[in-house]
Order: sequence, then structure tokens, then C-alpha cells
Amino acid sequence: MADEIFREGDTVEALDSEVLEELGNDVVSVVDENGKEHVFEELDRVDLETGTYVALAPLVGEDEDEDDDDELILLRVEEEDGETYLSILEDEAEFSKVAQVFSKRLDIPFDIT
Repeated sequence: MADEIFREGDTVEALDSEVLEELGNDVVSVVDENGKEHVFEELDRVDLETGTYVALAPLVGEDEDEDDDDELILLRVEEEDGETYLSILEDEAEFSKVAQVFSKRLDIPFDIT
């Protein structure tokens, strides 16, 4: 489904209302440090004692490598001055713990190497 609705370079605004309705509120747009927008589907969100975390899967287009379909990105949700930010899990122990939680919740194996 995602291959039909999103192409590299598209923005969230480019997705039509029918597609957004089908995906629900699970579409997340992230702008990287280079100003490039990446669009993901939020698969799950969990609150742990160390914070709130999300598991994201990229919405890929037809021109992109299909191996990227298997990519799952885990990020920490942070709030600052009323704004929500997603940050990378740089601590290996934190990443491992969060990966184990999402692995069980989403019933998928996670390569933690």
C-alpha cells in the first residue's frame, strides 16, 4: 500500500485526504538536520520509566529500495516549550531495552547488534 501512495520527495501535505484517512493519525513527518523531510508511519508508542518511545516505519516510494520496507526506527519523544521532538537513542543499553519492548509488542525480531 505505501508504495502506491508516497514517492521520495513528497511531503505529508502531498498525501491526499483519502490516504491520510486510511492511515489515520499514524503519519509522522520528521525533518532531519539537513532540512529534508522524511515521512513515517507510527507503528507503536510506549511509555517506560525512562520516557516515551515510538516505533516508526518509513513510507517508501516505488523508486526507493524495497529493502528499506523492513526498516524500523526507534526514537524517544521529548517535549520542550510546548513542542514535540523525536530524538535518536544513542545509549546502547537504552536502545536495547526499548528494542526488546517493541519486539514483544509488535511480535517482530529485532537485531540488537
